[in-house]
Amino acid sequence: MKQNKSHWISMIGWMLLVFAIGFVCLQLGYLFVHERYAVEYIDNRLFYVINILCVTFLCAATLLLLCLTKRFQWISMSVVSVFIIANVVFLVNSNKEINNITSISPNYKHVFSIKENIESGEAVYYRSYYRILARPKESLPDDIVGDYTIEWLAKDIAAFTYETADKTTQQFIGTYGDRKNGTSYYYVGAEIQGEWGADDVNVISGPDGFAVTENNQTTLFEWDNIEQFGTLAIVLKRDDEAVWTIALDEDFVVDSSSAEGSKGNIILYRADVENQRSITLHNKTAN
Repeated sequence: MKQNKSHWISMIGWMLLVFAIGFVCLQLGYLFVHERYAVEYIDNRLFYVINILCVTFLCAATLLLLCLTKRFQWISMSVVSVFIIANVVFLVNSNKEINNITSISPNYKHVFSIKENIESGEAVYYRSYYRILARPKESLPDDIVGDYTIEWLAKDIAAFTYETADKTTQQFIGTYGDRKNGTSYYYVGAEIQGEWGADDVNVISGPDGFAVTENNQTTLFEWDNIEQFGTLAIVLKRDDEAVWTIALDEDFVVDSSSAEGSKGNIILYRADVENQRSITLHNKTAN
């Protein structure tokens, strides 16, 4: 019985040691690619969290695999505690300099990431690579002041709604997919020409732009006031303020070559940090 218990303790110890070595290699690899290729963790706090996990697993493995005296056990745990406290302090201080805004997609394949410099107010959108690594892609046009929300409209579309210093509401859309197998670029507005509707909302896309009708109130958004993000979404603006986002649903298939054209539904999402509303619209023209 004791031998069996000792065997399991030894196995757990070796597993923890392997994890510790893996985290050390991860950190060394990160430092290399960060210096050479300007790659960062998708969230800056990951660096300190991985440090804590690394030393915790290493300490636990040492205690399980080696027969240390109580004195050395206390010394080891004290050193680990100091290291963890130091990294927690570094993490808190780092978060005071950079506000990490992150959200994981419903299928856990994509990470939406914005890093906001607290001092300058500049917010930069980061494109994720290999899930936990990222590179800066573009700066948001407006500083983030006040509330913000992140909503995944589909497994590959994240809508970031935020308030600005001039008391306007803006939307930035992170897109991580395609509805045409990535074969070519296309314009979302051109692919959803026609009439779309749900119970109390109607959208008509025509030569003049998008006419959105809600509660019998119709607003026209001309093409000059429409901004496209990737190949999955557009934002409708009025007076330089976001009002709606229109995104291609997961069942949407871009097929301009066929007589029937593109198929599927679209999603209408209100630009409001307090009253989010996502509505699936069906193609009335096709019906």
